[in-house]
Amino acid sequence: MASEQERRDPQKRQELDAKARQGETVVPGGTGGKSLEAQEHLAEGRQRGGETRREQLGHEGYQEIGHHGGETRREQIGHEGYHEMGKKGGLSTKDKSGGERAAEEGIPIDESKYKTRTP
Repeated sequence: MASEQERRDPQKRQELDAKARQGETVVPGGTGGKSLEAQEHLAEGRQRGGETRREQLGHEGYQEIGHHGGETRREQIGHEGYHEMGKKGGLSTKDKSGGERAAEEGIPIDESKYKTRTP
């Protein structure tokens, strides 16, 4: 993913636009955009949408919605899957994902346990 500073450089923008046109996500939150500019607009709209919803509901209401999302996910994947997913999340750092750290440190994580089950 490209930083804001990288996206200001005209040469870098051309490179990123080419990658975006090949289907790569180059802007955080820009998934689905077919160009660099489209991804930037998508990311901005998605961020603003969350902020608007938080303003509508207030802090407590927004937290409650997040809590319900977590409960729904736990129901979908069951206790064991939720625990496994938490183990991976707990390993993540600013520099590395939980999956990367688990692989480096030889910690087994069974991702099949937290794939959504179909009834």
